[in-house]
Amino acid sequence: MATTAELFEEPFVADEYIERLVWRTPGGGSRGGSEAFDPKRLLEEFVNHIQELQIMDERIQRKVEKLEQQCQKEAKEFAKKVQELQKSNQVAFQHFQELDEHISYVATKVCHLGDQLEGVNTPRQRAVEAQKLMKYFNEFLDGELKSDVFTNSEKIKEAADVIQKLHLIAQELPFDRFSEVKSKIASKYHDLECQLIQEFTSAQRRGEISRMREVAAVLLHFKGYSHCIDVYIKQCQEGAYLRNDIFDDAAILCQRVNKQVGDIFSNPEAVLAKLIQNVFEIKLQSFVKDQLEECRKSDAEQYLKSLYDLYTRTTSLSSKLMEFNLGTDKQTFLSKLIKSIFISYLENYIEVEIGYLKSRSAMILQRYYDSKNHQKRSIGTGGIQDLKERIRQRTNLPLGPSIDTHGETFLSQEVVVNLLQETKQAFERCHRLSDPSDLPRNAFRIFTILVEFLCIEHIDYALETGLAGIPSSDSRNANLYFLDVVQQANTIFHLFDKQFNDHLMPLISSSPKLSECLQKKKEIIEQMEMKLDTGIDRTLNCMIGQMKHILAAEQKKTDFKPEDENNVLIQYTNACVKVCVYVRKQVEKIKNSMDGKNVDTVLMELGVRFHRLIYEHLQQYSYSCMGGMLAICDVAEYRKCAKDFKIPMVLHLFDTLHALCNLLVVAPDNLKQVCSGEQLASLDKNILHSFVQLRADYRSARLARHFS
Repeated sequence: MATTAELFEEPFVADEYIERLVWRTPGGGSRGGSEAFDPKRLLEEFVNHIQELQIMDERIQRKVEKLEQQCQKEAKEFAKKVQELQKSNQVAFQHFQELDEHISYVATKVCHLGDQLEGVNTPRQRAVEAQKLMKYFNEFLDGELKSDVFTNSEKIKEAADVIQKLHLIAQELPFDRFSEVKSKIASKYHDLECQLIQEFTSAQRRGEISRMREVAAVLLHFKGYSHCIDVYIKQCQEGAYLRNDIFDDAAILCQRVNKQVGDIFSNPEAVLAKLIQNVFEIKLQSFVKDQLEECRKSDAEQYLKSLYDLYTRTTSLSSKLMEFNLGTDKQTFLSKLIKSIFISYLENYIEVEIGYLKSRSAMILQRYYDSKNHQKRSIGTGGIQDLKERIRQRTNLPLGPSIDTHGETFLSQEVVVNLLQETKQAFERCHRLSDPSDLPRNAFRIFTILVEFLCIEHIDYALETGLAGIPSSDSRNANLYFLDVVQQANTIFHLFDKQFNDHLMPLISSSPKLSECLQKKKEIIEQMEMKLDTGIDRTLNCMIGQMKHILAAEQKKTDFKPEDENNVLIQYTNACVKVCVYVRKQVEKIKNSMDGKNVDTVLMELGVRFHRLIYEHLQQYSYSCMGGMLAICDVAEYRKCAKDFKIPMVLHLFDTLHALCNLLVVAPDNLKQVCSGEQLASLDKNILHSFVQLRADYRSARLARHFS
């Protein structure tokens, strides 16, 4: 194969190169099998190829040396050329510096010459201008205006410039000698000013922005320039208030004027600010006054709603206007305009709010009690009432007569929602209408109204009435509706707490009033929880009392000591059945009336009292063998009932009681073994002995010896 430099270009793999060489050599590869393989031919090919590679290497080496020599020669030539260029660059830089110095010298001379020319030309121009003014002044002295400037109506711009300068000069002249000419100049000044304003007005009506800009530029140096702005503002508002919404109309007007005012006046931000001031102080103030004064004294609710709505819409308009260029401090400017409109209404806003909220809350409550045909009784306060409350809390004695409320809780979610809605709206108005420094204090005052009417006048009154309606524990067939009061009071207080967090907290969160509100809320909660606890405790006592009545009426001595031991057909006593039905009903009522851990707490207390009642009840009877079996069946049924409590402790108590009842039927010889069993081993020996004493065979079987 021919050897060329291209064969060794990257990527070069030596093994592949050898393989290709062998494959192309006749007798060197695997073609034709082992018989066709010729090692001598292959060796000869390798030797020849190596010689070719050596020759090629020498040729390439000579070429590399030649190129290196050529590169070195060119590098020397390039270095020499760079040195020559550096020398020529230095010469050019020196020439540039000389030229720069010369230009600076010439420029200095030109500036000096220009100053000299200006010094000569400026007095000349002033002299020419003064001559013209003297000429025009003479015309006023003669009383006849002949110049084309004054007679040609198309040169009103030039005439305005002249008369404005003459007017300034006339003010410096003594009145006694030049009174007549001064009055003529002033009259012409006034006429031209009126003509310019009239021209501006006509151009505005025609919509000629360029002409308005020209006239405004001329009037800029006249005293009537502000009148020109007033005319522009007045005409802008013609036909602008055609919709029913003055705030939308005002926003659209300001947007329209903002787009064109910069093309007309040299101070557009001042003109736009004056327009906005005019809109606020005339249009909006008049509109707000008409809306509020009508209902200020006659309808507080409508007055507060209108005030809130108008103030909100005004501040919303102000926010839209903030995007315009009104000068440096537009925030303060707009705030002052809003304050000027509403200051007389905001000063006493909170007093109106508090007065309305009190009367509205009182009306909502009174309307509710009237619908129930209920006359609210006064809840006593002071030392005697406090003493009664303490005695009632410690003894559960029903101090004073029990009130029959016929199952009415005197709590209404509709009333609560109405009160909270009124207060929510009051908080929203307070947030919007109160000064930031007064906001926490005003919000706290609204909160105290809510506490007074919702928590005290409604919830607390219902709790007091509910407590007074709880019968004594020895009453029969008592209607225990206080749990309904508990259920509704919990629901209502959740709503109260939600409004506290959602609407009051944001208004007072960064002020000292926060701790005051939290403390007041805590006191209200504690006060209500105390009354709820008292009512629940007395209700539980009534439940136990009802169970006592059932047991006393239904349980007979012969139940546990039947005359015929062999003829007992019942599985458990009638008293047990009725008590269990009653207990299950009360457990369900408690679960429906409360939530969370309160359910477990109350059920555990009821379960403990229920267990104590059954324990003491069983202690009143003597038990035969069959009667003991019936007692065990009764307790097993009570235990099933206790499972509904889903309180481990209560179930454990009844398990233990069930084990104790086994002592009533166990064989005398096994008594000691049963007493030392797993469930009874931890009980006091006296308790075990007391149960064994209830057996009818206690004396005959000499069971006392097991406890001696």
